[in-house]
Amino acid sequence: MTLRLILFAIAGLAAAASMAQSPEADALKKAEGRFADAKTQLDKVRGELEAAKLAVMRHDLAQWGYPALAPGDEVVVHPGHALVWDDAHKLPKWTAHIIVPDIMEGNLARIDTFLPDPLVKGNTALVVNYWNSGYDRGHMVPSADMRWSKPTLEATYLYSNVAPQKPEMNRGTWADLEDWMRRYVHFSGHRVFVVTAPIKAPDMPLLKMPGATADVSIPPAFLKAMVDIDGPVKKGIAFVMTNGLNDRGLLSYACSIDSAEAISGLDLFPALDDTLENRIERMNDAQDWYGEGDKAMGEVAPLPPPLPGGRLNTTQAKYHIGNKATICGTVVSTRRTKKSNALYLNFDRMYPNQDFYATVWEYNGPNFSYDPETYLKGRKICVTGLITVFSDIARISINNEDAITFWEDVIQGSER
Repeated sequence: MTLRLILFAIAGLAAAASMAQSPEADALKKAEGRFADAKTQLDKVRGELEAAKLAVMRHDLAQWGYPALAPGDEVVVHPGHALVWDDAHKLPKWTAHIIVPDIMEGNLARIDTFLPDPLVKGNTALVVNYWNSGYDRGHMVPSADMRWSKPTLEATYLYSNVAPQKPEMNRGTWADLEDWMRRYVHFSGHRVFVVTAPIKAPDMPLLKMPGATADVSIPPAFLKAMVDIDGPVKKGIAFVMTNGLNDRGLLSYACSIDSAEAISGLDLFPALDDTLENRIERMNDAQDWYGEGDKAMGEVAPLPPPLPGGRLNTTQAKYHIGNKATICGTVVSTRRTKKSNALYLNFDRMYPNQDFYATVWEYNGPNFSYDPETYLKGRKICVTGLITVFSDIARISINNEDAITFWEDVIQGSER
């Protein structure tokens, strides 16, 4: 090293030492220390807040959310949910949990490492049963409902919380149902109490995999029921789906809690006041779960199926890709692209969350006697054409106004 470089290095060290000893540097160091202390305190308070929330959840779930217990039932309590284990079938008899508005702040990632449940009396070491079985490990309590808390999220990946579900169910309409419930909590700001259960039958087939220490029964159907007892209007609803393809659209599977109880043999919400229970458990209209919050976000309820004349609602469209059909819904928003000047009519849910949209290409504009961008917005219409798909969203291209029927004409029987 040359003398010049040595002198330069010495000068640099001296300057650094001088800067470190300056009043400004001392003030910075003290501020950094206070910030670190405050962060430590904030983390501590966050931990205390989460523990308090979980304590309230466990208390309220036990008070209002458990189904009636049968002789021999033992409730297993985890941080975010509770269950009764059916060791004879290696399935949960039921699970109960609360979806809380905190889900909108949850950002924890999926775990996807399933483990035996150490709290269950019975065999839940079931990894071999599901591996390459052709069945998904279907969550009864969805992990996405618990992404706001690590302990609650981890508990959803215990084998006591899963049952064998066909992929077309677990990744299809069942997943749509779970999303639908979370959207309700988001828009309403209310908690909902949820019970999920396999619906069993005599002589159920088994997951009989080589090397498995036990066989897991495959339920023919599942139920999910929820009640909102926090809001000003108390309400309840249930959904029952077969363990396979459910292609009629989500709202087709809505039913009353009374009906789900009759099918499953469970008494789902016995702790509710008798008068309230009788009223809530007879409700079966999914339209009741769309309120002002949904409308503010540009979302309306899909038309309840079945629709007249073999028409389909927007949630059913994706099951008819490649076929000519008539899809009906509310045009909640319109969007025109700059590049192609194409007009997109978004049905029931706004872009980019829509399940279905219709396209009017620029060259078809002269085929309309009105401006579809303004005239159709906010109206209930039906569009007829070939259903295609783009970016996993079903769509129909409209060539002229003859492909459009107004819903009021449909229900009056006066459509063209």
